[in-house]
Amino acid sequence: MGISKSTYYHKPFKDDLQLKKDLALKNKIEEIHKTFPGYGYRRIHEHLLREGIAINCKRIRRVMKQFSLFSSRTKLMKQRGKKIGKRLVHPDLIAGLTLTGPDQVWATDITYIRLEREYVYLSAVIDIYTRLIVGWAVSRDLSHKFCIDAMRVAIQKRKPEPGVIHHSDRGVQYVSEGYMDFLNKHGFRPSMSKVATPEENAFIEAFFKTLKREEVYARDYRSMRDVIKNLPKFIDEIYNLKRLHSSIGYLPPDEFEKEVMKLKPADRPTQKIWGKVV
Repeated sequence: MGISKSTYYHKPFKDDLQLKKDLALKNKIEEIHKTFPGYGYRRIHEHLLREGIAINCKRIRRVMKQFSLFSSRTKLMKQRGKKIGKRLVHPDLIAGLTLTGPDQVWATDITYIRLEREYVYLSAVIDIYTRLIVGWAVSRDLSHKFCIDAMRVAIQKRKPEPGVIHHSDRGVQYVSEGYMDFLNKHGFRPSMSKVATPEENAFIEAFFKTLKREEVYARDYRSMRDVIKNLPKFIDEIYNLKRLHSSIGYLPPDEFEKEVMKLKPADRPTQKIWGKVV
């Protein structure tokens, strides 16, 4: 038939078979990331071994790179210290503190939102007394600038008097020179939780848990369009205005604030923040 011997080696078939195997591994990695979004290729390798699936670690890394299956911690590992300046750490000012009204303590933090092809990040500011989200901002990177954007929104809405305690963890964004300069300029008193104690910032963490469980995961956010379309409505119209909050007498944060502001300062309910005064 005039066909060369090399024709019998059907390379396209071999490539198709390899692609099918890679797609199967890709689907498996995505399933793992649904539960453990912070897993990189090494942890995924160990996870698969525990399930009795032996796959070369280098192959997992190749497939993750090929299909852009990055862990949620990928951007957190980038060195940003030189870009945002020196670290400025402050003590915890809110442990054991008794609150008597709004705009006394604001807490803030960052969380990720996992989309189909990328991660975006949410910075939110919560008034601890009312549980009202007073400011928030979304970004595709973890620069301290979008944390400042969230604070700017809060300041424009609330116009607080100088002396509000600003509580956060010791994340690189909050200990940067640029962020501290912003707080000092607007009269905030910086307060920070101790290292590896996320429970000390439980108020904003509880909001993030609610946001993801009742909105992000329920609506299955897939793209930045979903974030832009749905997130403002949930935070500003549902969480702040309609969602009942158990810690403030099963009232929405906005309604609770309006009710307590009708009372004289001496008659307002007090809230003591747990923890020992340091």
